[in-house]
Amino acid sequence: MSETNKEIVEKVNAAFEENKPEIFLSYCTDDVVWRMVGDRDFKGKEKIKEFMASMEGMEPPKFRVDEIIASGDSVACYGDMTMKDEDGTEADYSFVDIYRFSNGKIAKLQSFIVKHKTEEEASGKAA
Repeated sequence: MSETNKEIVEKVNAAFEENKPEIFLSYCTDDVVWRMVGDRDFKGKEKIKEFMASMEGMEPPKFRVDEIIASGDSVACYGDMTMKDEDGTEADYSFVDIYRFSNGKIAKLQSFIVKHKTEEEASGKAA
């Protein structure tokens, strides 16, 4: 089962990169919870669909997955991604996504996303 769940996570990441949220949602339970740690929670497919619709027209993120680890009904995926900020500036992030499956579908997703500092921010020169 964990290999199947791992394959689903690979397909979900590809769907995000191809800007195809309907593929992601097809792998979710109706009452799925997506928690963006430190930001907000979305409960249910409809709320996630509304959130994703609000990003329509934005360039999808580019992922580099370092590793996907699966055990039982849980899958952890981590790596780096590049996406545009609200102002259109491209920024780099690191992410960890933890998926919990129920009956072969994603029931819970916790996303930990950390924005990388620019060289100016890292050196303390940013305003």
